[in-house]
Amino acid sequence: MKRLLLLGFALVATPAFAAAPTPPACADAKFRALDFWVGEWDLTWKGGGGANHITKSYEGCVIEEHFDGQPSQHLQGHSISLYDAKGAQWRQMWVDNEGEIYDLAGGPRADGTFALTELQAQANEPRYRMVFENIKPDSFDWHWQGLKDGKTWTDSWVIHYARKKAA
Repeated sequence: MKRLLLLGFALVATPAFAAAPTPPACADAKFRALDFWVGEWDLTWKGGGGANHITKSYEGCVIEEHFDGQPSQHLQGHSISLYDAKGAQWRQMWVDNEGEIYDLAGGPRADGTFALTELQAQANEPRYRMVFENIKPDSFDWHWQGLKDGKTWTDSWVIHYARKKAA
């Protein structure tokens, strides 16, 4: 045991007992349903390509996207995604250099896809959604779709993701 002398008083240092580690707040499997997206990606689409850098932050609870459509497209954007335990669904907020902002919600579907649909669409404007499909460890396809007639989803942009090879 150590003794400390402080202003003439002897204090005895007691050993600190480590508290049991608290499991991460987002350890449950439902918080990892979008983990397939995390990584460095080469992107290709009709007429172009770009890159996407996806990371996890805040103790693994938040997925951050850094999209770069250059050199073939001006679009650059950022999103944050997380599983909203209270709402029991995934949420994503997207912002970009063209002044767009999208608030989306959804999650994994029974057919093996993952879909996020726009919330609070403006009146008289089509609703949008993104669908991740053909999900494999090193690739998948991403669809940006619009609902123009109120019934049929139509692709406006399809991107193929291929995981970048380690250097």
